[in-house]
Amino acid sequence: MLVLTDRQKDILKIIIRDYTRTGMPVGSKALASEFPTHVSSATVRNDMAALESKGLITKTHFSSGRVPSMQGYRYYVDNLVQPDPLDDSAEDLIKSSFNIEFNRIDEIIQESAKVLSDLTSYMAVTFNPEPGNNLKLGGFRLVKLDDRQVMAIIVTNTGHVVDKIFRLTNVSSEQLETIVNIINSELVGKPVSQVADKLRIDIPMLMTKYIQTPQGFLKIFGEMLSEAGRDKVHVDGKLNLLKFAERQNIDRLKPLYNLLDTEDTVQKIINPDSHDVQVRIGSELRNDLLKDYSIITGTYDLNEYGHGVIAVIGPTRMPYSKIIGIVGALREELTKKLLGYYDDDN
Repeated sequence: MLVLTDRQKDILKIIIRDYTRTGMPVGSKALASEFPTHVSSATVRNDMAALESKGLITKTHFSSGRVPSMQGYRYYVDNLVQPDPLDDSAEDLIKSSFNIEFNRIDEIIQESAKVLSDLTSYMAVTFNPEPGNNLKLGGFRLVKLDDRQVMAIIVTNTGHVVDKIFRLTNVSSEQLETIVNIINSELVGKPVSQVADKLRIDIPMLMTKYIQTPQGFLKIFGEMLSEAGRDKVHVDGKLNLLKFAERQNIDRLKPLYNLLDTEDTVQKIINPDSHDVQVRIGSELRNDLLKDYSIITGTYDLNEYGHGVIAVIGPTRMPYSKIIGIVGALREELTKKLLGYYDDDN
């Protein structure tokens, strides 16, 4: 592990703070003037040389000043950063945003993405809680649209709604009603894992009395259940990536947007390996398109109701203490809101 003197730690913190704020390399004279105690420019230069030899700061081509390296950011995040407390305006925004009536879990998680993006001015990603064995089928309906098309609607106990239109010919309204009654009486209130088992074994035999070939319908129903059980991803502030693209290659933005445009890819990128607030920087994200970005994640834990993730994607040159503080505070408020929703629902 790298060992730094207290003065070298202070110098690294000032370089990261100033570079985060201005985007300009930091020189020894400016650094000496900002130091909390009197220190000469020569002393600062010696300590900067030591930090550079350790790989924590680096010199740019167009200035004698220094900027943090990826290793410098990593050392700072792991050893020096202190989360900032929320200011009054941020606290008010979170409380006012959650202090409204929500009908579904999805709505709360989507709102949290918007709040997180508004507070950080970066791209925010939030995930519905993983339901695990607690996800149950809450209701089922079939709506006949015309002679050939039917809409199926399923609702989970978390309020997640999935609907799908498909073809079902030569089936009367009475038959559809019977199918709905079978599903509701046999499957509603049961965990989705049990529903899937019954769809394979019990339900086909019951259905054949009313539909000659129920396999097609049951296949669609199974797909809808799978979708209901999948982690739902909510994104807000994607265009915020444009705000700090000027210093980077603008041509990278289009493939980056494509990369972040599918739920499966976003899940793989975010995927934290810790329940604490976690910071991953640049090359740690293992994708060249993200080498100038950092991702800060926080996991919210809902006890028996599962857990989910909130995340911020922003430039490596971000105010880590501020963003870490926001992510930590928002996940606490989100946890309270979601647990309150489940308690009210029971």
